[in-house]
Amino acid sequence: MPLMAIGYLSGTWLGALTVCRLAGVGDPRLAGSCNPGFSNVLRLHGRRLALATLAVDVVKGMPVLWLAMGLGLPPWGLGLVGLGVLLGHSYPAWHRFRGGKGVASAFGVMLVLTPWVAICCAALWMLLAWRVRTAAIASLASAAMAPLASLWLAPEFAGVVIVFTLLVLARHVLNIRRLGRGDEPPL
Repeated sequence: MPLMAIGYLSGTWLGALTVCRLAGVGDPRLAGSCNPGFSNVLRLHGRRLALATLAVDVVKGMPVLWLAMGLGLPPWGLGLVGLGVLLGHSYPAWHRFRGGKGVASAFGVMLVLTPWVAICCAALWMLLAWRVRTAAIASLASAAMAPLASLWLAPEFAGVVIVFTLLVLARHVLNIRRLGRGDEPPL
């Protein structure tokens, strides 16, 4: 499916790399958690660069999703385009398949496809990040909640959201191990 490939290509734009290069700071894949995402940029370089990273990672897949919606793709087709964005973010070919965990990109995709599910997940993420000060816990909990919220608020996308959740959870395997050992870095 050509739009899934376009989704993949848009997903490969790693906001953290662009933002950190423009700011003249180091590659976030070489320090901290070595992840090119919001949380690592926040820990390494502060709120301003982290929010810019978040903005890029949230919006980068939206144009291709809007195009797919305009073409009248069914929910499973839209889901494949969104999955392309997430796979591009998580496994970008031009960065030796070293991408991010997909949380912000999944939020952006779901904001287009299932806005109320995305808003519920973001609210849970923010509440947990503020309360427990650990991005991994907030990310894992909001990812786990997404299919349940989808079953209630957007049942036509429940299967798609389950696939997104499985990808996000798979990308957090190292975080889960660190949480088990008690050495996951705080926000």
